[in-house]
Amino acid sequence: MIIALTGTPGTGKTSASKVLEGNDFEVVDLNKIAIEKGFSVGKDKNRNSKIIDIERLNDYIKEEYSTKDIVFIEGHLSHLLESVDKVIVLRCHPNELRKRLSYKGWKKEKVRENIEAEILDIILCETTDLHSEKNIFEIDTTGEPAKDVARSVMKIIKNGFKRMKGYNIGNIDWSEEILKDFK
Repeated sequence: MIIALTGTPGTGKTSASKVLEGNDFEVVDLNKIAIEKGFSVGKDKNRNSKIIDIERLNDYIKEEYSTKDIVFIEGHLSHLLESVDKVIVLRCHPNELRKRLSYKGWKKEKVRENIEAEILDIILCETTDLHSEKNIFEIDTTGEPAKDVARSVMKIIKNGFKRMKGYNIGNIDWSEEILKDFK
């Protein structure tokens, strides 16, 4: 089973992945694979980021990992892979996300872009365009240490990916935060 662990940058994907690896789960860093295996097809100079050939990357992930018991594909593009069986979207309140991204030393413009993406549910919307809602789960990482986020991921797995209060899509809504910029 291939599980995408996705979310806006800064929501805790990498931190939670390290805990999951420590619990003997296989975790694949999608960004690393995309670069090392040559799936980068250019650079977006305006956003200072690489352009990834998602179709080829999807084929590679499907070929390499579809026979595994459970493997996590970690990265903010992992939800775009049609080969994943389940998608877990990590979410974070915009105020905390701002702190996390600023702490990483990101430029104000890049921080704002990612906060807006989180407020507007961009990752979740892209996910629901490609995957059935029954295969999508959300975890609010606001104020949560990585071990608790990983524990929530494991709880979803142990529950057989059935609908669970607190993890169903649509429970997290930061949309009112956008209005704060206009006051």
